[in-house]
Amino acid sequence: MPLLTSEKILLRAQEEGYAVGAFNVENMEMVQAVIEAAEELRAPVMLQTTPSTVRYAGLELFYASIAALAQKATVPVVVHLDHGDSFDLVVRAIRAGYTSVMIDGSHGSFEENIEVTKRVVQVAAPNEIPVEAELGKIGGKEDDLDGGAGGYTDPSKAKEFTERTGVSSLAVAIGTAHGIYSGVPKLDVERLKKIRKIVKIPLVLHGASGLLDEDVIECIQEGICKVNFATELRIAYSDGVKNMLREKPDTFDPKAYGKAGKERVKELVKNRMAVCGCAGKY
Repeated sequence: MPLLTSEKILLRAQEEGYAVGAFNVENMEMVQAVIEAAEELRAPVMLQTTPSTVRYAGLELFYASIAALAQKATVPVVVHLDHGDSFDLVVRAIRAGYTSVMIDGSHGSFEENIEVTKRVVQVAAPNEIPVEAELGKIGGKEDDLDGGAGGYTDPSKAKEFTERTGVSSLAVAIGTAHGIYSGVPKLDVERLKKIRKIVKIPLVLHGASGLLDEDVIECIQEGICKVNFATELRIAYSDGVKNMLREKPDTFDPKAYGKAGKERVKELVKNRMAVCGCAGKY
């Protein structure tokens, strides 16, 4: 089917108490793996690209590969810009055909975040493209995204932020981080509960790679409707390639080790979809 926007599938997830898995992809094999996993599990899915990934290959190339495979899929597929770091990049993503975008103004002040987010919402609205924003700051480092020690979302400001910006979904900072965790993260679920009580739009959990399954499930039970996975997909793909070349060092066909990486990613994605509770929803 054609690519869909994220709004309806996230609202349905919110209503039925599960989360949509959102997976960062880096190449064709990872795109294939994620969509194949969604098809097999009958799950809605969002495929995401970050600014660094876009710089690597371009918005148009990623859009085209995802759109081509989505056309053959029978489950909802969304292509989403993750952590859009400028108004210009978000606009270019919309023009390229992306069906969902995120503007990350969390590195600025509260008012600066509102200002840039409102501008994006105003541009996206005529095209009916949902906009995700972030309030607080997700910690950790991934690519050139550096959240430092992070900063928690203030529940008292979350309602004002969503009302003034008109965003479709909100990424909240409750103790998760991008990249690889150095220890066991302690999530502030009570903070999430407070935000859920006063914010009506779908909430998003970033930095889920490396979290315990039970932590992800608890966050979903308390209102998270979209869960982002990135680093562990990269690790899975790389491990598949490394193992293939270690076992068969004379391999020179990229398709052979690309397939090995793809299978690792597919297995991981199916596991994460099961944790999110979105398997069998379509």
